[in-house]
Amino acid sequence: MARDQLDPTPIETRDELVAWFEAGIKPPSEFRLGTEHEKFVFTADGHKTVPYGGERGIRALLDGMQAALGWEPIVEQDNIIGLYDPTWGGAISLEPGGQFELSGAPVETVHGTHLELLHHLDTARAVGAPLGLGFMGLGFTPDWTRADIPQMPKGRYRIMTNYMPKVGKLGIDMMYRTCTVQTNLDFSSEADMVKKLRVALALQPVGTAMFANSPFTEGKPNGFLSFRSEIWRDTDANRSGMLPWAFESGMGFERWVDYALDVPMYFVKRGDKYIDAAGQSFRDLMAGKLPALPGEHASISDWANHISTIFPEVRLKRYLEMRGSDSGPWPMFPALAAYWVGLLYDSQSLDAAWDLVKDWTAEERQALRDAVPTQGLNASIRGRTLREVAQQTLEISVQGLVRRRKFDSEKRDETQYLLPLQEIVARGTTLAEELLKAYHGPWNGSVEPAYTALAY
Repeated sequence: MARDQLDPTPIETRDELVAWFEAGIKPPSEFRLGTEHEKFVFTADGHKTVPYGGERGIRALLDGMQAALGWEPIVEQDNIIGLYDPTWGGAISLEPGGQFELSGAPVETVHGTHLELLHHLDTARAVGAPLGLGFMGLGFTPDWTRADIPQMPKGRYRIMTNYMPKVGKLGIDMMYRTCTVQTNLDFSSEADMVKKLRVALALQPVGTAMFANSPFTEGKPNGFLSFRSEIWRDTDANRSGMLPWAFESGMGFERWVDYALDVPMYFVKRGDKYIDAAGQSFRDLMAGKLPALPGEHASISDWANHISTIFPEVRLKRYLEMRGSDSGPWPMFPALAAYWVGLLYDSQSLDAAWDLVKDWTAEERQALRDAVPTQGLNASIRGRTLREVAQQTLEISVQGLVRRRKFDSEKRDETQYLLPLQEIVARGTTLAEELLKAYHGPWNGSVEPAYTALAY
């Protein structure tokens, strides 16, 4: 979550909500991609969690990053909680437990997101090392308990922390103990959005399997390859999932608006303050009847903020977010971007991907999504393993990237970034399974080596 929106323009009708999404439409020549990734911050000495305050805390890290980058601070109640790049549009933000997130700027190519990533990690290491801080890529913390993890000073997170136990058993773990990577992509029309959304939803379990990287909880194997993915199955059913209705006739921006209006709110932001509206209706806010803020009416920023609190496997904003993948080693980040760009930004590849999934039923898609956290690439659909499906989709993605003809300074195209995924699918074992082999082998039943093996 980069930063909350600050547009006070009143919004009064459903049509205006629909128009907000329609404003995301752009011609293919203006398509961009964005990569967001989270990472755990830990103390080099003892591999402990990092509090917000103190000489070696998260705030000190943000202060150091601001000095190094010259980005604008994002401040809440006198606390710096993020940074914003006014030139290119990227941002650094904090997840609830101090997970450090780069919300990448919109770039034209996977080469661009790769260079942005390298610069970000170089800066983070340079600033973090004197503070005794390291960064690690995993989908779920390997050994920290809920009690170990500090809470960042962000008002929306306090509201969410109080609300989560009312709607699911694992929402607190989602907030405080997970890290993800996601890719954001554009659409050229309502029909293009719908087609991309459907393909991305159907194939999101493939992304989950290829990126599965969260096999430990509190120092022991947890029985999952992607525990982060499993957590989302018991977080909040009202705002997560595979969205079977998105495949029904009549799907479009209006249908998404109706879905979003049915999702209970978390908060309303007024100035620098968050008003707890957890469980209340955005429809009531539009009508001036919200119990938490009687007489107040909705604004554009309220709608944008509400949309940011909906967490399905693929989320529609003014672009599409692929949300199904665990964080991991840094080469996996441009790999995710390359995979989805190759599938969705080339019309032939998009057609081929749609042909692959268009006959899958809602029940089959859900069964696949439910099986992936434990089975990874061994999950199956219609007699085919997900490894086979992954191989086919990688081939489609390669073809799409080749046709894009986007080259780096050494005349290499974007297919180079798929190599980590091609290697995982070729060997048939996920990152999580490799970690489990290490745990039962050279790591001698300890997760401590993960802090070295998985550090950036």
